[in-house]
Amino acid sequence: MTEQTTTTATTAQHEAPRIVTRTGPGKFVTDTGAVFTREILLVLRDPFTLIFSLLQPLIFLGLFGPLLTGTFGGGFGGGGASTADTLQWFVPGVIVMISLFGTSMTGSNLLYEIMTGSYERVLATPLDRSAILVGRALKEFAPLLVQGLIIAAVCIPFGFTFHVLPALAGLVLLGVFGVGIGALSHALALASKNREWLFWGVQQSLLFPLLILSGMMLPLEAGPSWMQTAAKFNPLTYMVDAERVLFGGTFVDPAVLWGAVAAAATCAVGLVVGIRATRKAV
Repeated sequence: MTEQTTTTATTAQHEAPRIVTRTGPGKFVTDTGAVFTREILLVLRDPFTLIFSLLQPLIFLGLFGPLLTGTFGGGFGGGGASTADTLQWFVPGVIVMISLFGTSMTGSNLLYEIMTGSYERVLATPLDRSAILVGRALKEFAPLLVQGLIIAAVCIPFGFTFHVLPALAGLVLLGVFGVGIGALSHALALASKNREWLFWGVQQSLLFPLLILSGMMLPLEAGPSWMQTAAKFNPLTYMVDAERVLFGGTFVDPAVLWGAVAAAATCAVGLVVGIRATRKAV
């Protein structure tokens, strides 16, 4: 009887499932995918917000485009260029704008989760802290990727030329940049906590100066020298320049290299700041 019991216990021990805990890059990728899936499902359940968010960039294109053509001649250097040239210059800036708006809003969703207590439940899981940041930022960027393609498609009948591979490379570059911006927004929300006014005050105070000083909506060549100097210290300037070159169909250009450097630096700084803020909040 004792021998049979021992044999049964040994068999059960061998048949017990082993729990394998992933570490390193594998865990980060898996956790990022889990966070992204959770967040994107919430967006897909309410697609009306995605459709409504297309109105703003379309209004910018419809109103700013003719003004730019009439004021700067479309070519932004004279020559009486057409509306197609204006779109080729302006559309990449609009795509950068909507991606910046989306990823910088990551913190607003986090503030709501902090108030409802759901964020504490997320932190109680064994998810990698950097995966939480990246997954949330990618969730904000993914719909904007689709919106950017839709905007480009809408402009094609009006003369906009869409170069597929360079444009996709530009969108990937924007994704890297967006992860950094999303992580910084995440850190700002954690610092604000129950003071929602603080988050919106800082976000809005930084967002619009960065937009204007990047030459996104108006050529900086038309501005005073101090604005052109300030723009050199704005990472968004290099992103806009890189996107215009890539959407123009060119890979080999110094602007693309500087854009990649700006995207990588913003992503690295955002993740470092965001991860530290998340660990302090635990």
